[in-house]
Amino acid sequence: MYLSKDEEAILEGSRGEAAAIAMKLLVTIGDIFDAQRLIPVTSAQVSGISYKTIGDEGLEFIEEFARKGAAVNVHTTINPAGMDMENWREMRVPEDFAQKQERIVSALQKMGAKPTCTCTPYLLPERPKFGDHLAWAESSAVMYVNSIIGARTNREGGPAALASAVIGKTPLYGYHLEENRTPTIGIHVKSNLENELDFSLLGYYIGKNFPDKIPLIELEKSNLNEVNLKALGAGMATSGIQGLYHIKDVTPECKQRVFDVCERIIVERSNLSDVKESLSEQCSPEFICIGCPHCSIDEMEYISNIAVKGRFKKRVIIYTSRHVWSIAKKRGYLDRIINAGGRVVRDTCMVVSPIEKVGIGEVVTNSTKAAYYLSALSRVKTVLKSLGEALEYARNGN
Repeated sequence: MYLSKDEEAILEGSRGEAAAIAMKLLVTIGDIFDAQRLIPVTSAQVSGISYKTIGDEGLEFIEEFARKGAAVNVHTTINPAGMDMENWREMRVPEDFAQKQERIVSALQKMGAKPTCTCTPYLLPERPKFGDHLAWAESSAVMYVNSIIGARTNREGGPAALASAVIGKTPLYGYHLEENRTPTIGIHVKSNLENELDFSLLGYYIGKNFPDKIPLIELEKSNLNEVNLKALGAGMATSGIQGLYHIKDVTPECKQRVFDVCERIIVERSNLSDVKESLSEQCSPEFICIGCPHCSIDEMEYISNIAVKGRFKKRVIIYTSRHVWSIAKKRGYLDRIINAGGRVVRDTCMVVSPIEKVGIGEVVTNSTKAAYYLSALSRVKTVLKSLGEALEYARNGN
């Protein structure tokens, strides 16, 4: 891979040990994927910051990197932590876990990363623009910015995204190249998608059955709002390895270009029902967990409007970002949810928090991503319901 004189100097230590380590990592990745050169990025997003998922080894790596003088050179956000950074005691998080989680976030802040602690950085004020090159690691966020905004990023690993944040560049390969963003399979959805769960199920189905293909999706009579498109990408990123989808006549690149694909398949309602059944178990959960990916302000408003109808009989936990939490507080949404008996948690989610250690063994959720990872990482049983169904279950108790 070609390096400029300045990049070669960084590799040789002109900007210190940490920058040299970061450059070496990027060069290695570039060589593996036959990248011709490095390109500047406008932002980076670092995953793998929950102590639950990275443990002591990850903590030591991040702290050592900070000690070596690592400092980010572009706008850098971080993924959800393993707890609400301010109210972790209310979550009954063990103190040892909390102390180590605080050290991880502190080390990242020392490098200059913003303590956003969210998997939906595209909902922050610093939203990427069409054509921007990024180095993002959270798979569902990669899906959204590639597909809905038309920015360009690969599905980076956490260390690679952090290295790009330090250098301000990423290797030119994969989704950064026009030729690699062309759809390779057509998906005709014959069933009407009614809510965010339907979109999540569709995404999971596509990812599982066509894991390495970029789909061109054709929908019939479906509500294409931000919430549903967020769910579609998250489901696809959970079961597949792709980081991009197109929706005919909707997504940015489909509006600029006419794509044609040779292979086409049809998706029926029965296909979505099979996914739902495979991720649901026979149980009657006491907990309803919503916010994987983190809830948007529109979702917070919807939940608050249901909350004013009466108190929840089940225990409702809503996960969102600090940014959305602040807006929801100003608009009165938080008070409505809390007065109905719900809880709104920042900085974390049901997947990366030690949910199993505080006695939560069964959960209702509206996310295939949450259902998959709760089972895989925490051995928590899940029941999939749409947001509306989940809140009615919480209100009625059955």
